[in-house]
Amino acid sequence: MIAVRHFLLAAATLWACVLPASKAVAAGHGTTPVAVTMGSVAMDIPVEMIRRMSALTNYLALSTNLGVRFRPSPNLGSAVDDLGRGQTQIAYLTPVAYIEAHRKYGVVPLVAPTMHGHPSFSLVVGVKAGSGIATPAGLKGKRFAFGDEKALLQKAAVESMGLKVAEFSEIAYLKHYDNIAKAVLAGDFDGGILKDSVADEFRAKGLRVIGSTPPLPSYVFAVRADMPVAVRNKLRDALLALKKSSPDGVATLEAFDAAYDGFAAVDDKSYDPVRALIQPYQK
Repeated sequence: MIAVRHFLLAAATLWACVLPASKAVAAGHGTTPVAVTMGSVAMDIPVEMIRRMSALTNYLALSTNLGVRFRPSPNLGSAVDDLGRGQTQIAYLTPVAYIEAHRKYGVVPLVAPTMHGHPSFSLVVGVKAGSGIATPAGLKGKRFAFGDEKALLQKAAVESMGLKVAEFSEIAYLKHYDNIAKAVLAGDFDGGILKDSVADEFRAKGLRVIGSTPPLPSYVFAVRADMPVAVRNKLRDALLALKKSSPDGVATLEAFDAAYDGFAAVDDKSYDPVRALIQPYQK
């Protein structure tokens, strides 16, 4: 309950100015910008998420003349439901969160961030350098850290490397990839699942990658199906124009995620490989 109260306090000033869902994309009269509320899966603590997303929402507001605001979500499930129920109109989602939002609410993929020009990423297994664990098999009977309990892709990724979740002596859900990396380096866990870009950030601090998935379709910005086409196109075009080749693009992308160099258009079929990977783990 304490953590929930802290989350609500951190986000209260933002939530207070969010328009009701029924008015969110219909408020543009005269010179008043159309209001668009952006959501996101919880990649970090709320205060850090607000910092990371502020540069992007400011860029979109200036580039589109839309009233873009950010509304943080405490977990993956809330991000999906906020978008589906109209509390947000666009959201930054993991592949699994997008698949769930598309299935439940018919949301539409807009663009995905790129690394080295490609809208893909990998999930990796990390251990502390010098631990003596050189392969994923070496983690059998060891302590292992995951992120969100609903992140089916993390479990599927680990098992695709020849590990079974039941074979760990202990598992925990630490919410954010940064938390996982820090816990592994501190010796609290013998290994953990990480996004490749996060693993890269912690290599110099003693993290070692011992297993990886093939490239997977990236996180995605998705929008409600009932978003007006003109609004959708403005958001899409502004995101596609955001590149690290421009000073403004560098500052915005570095704040959002330093590993990203731009955005690419994607469609629903792009996420079929993830659907196939998580299918055995869906209830």
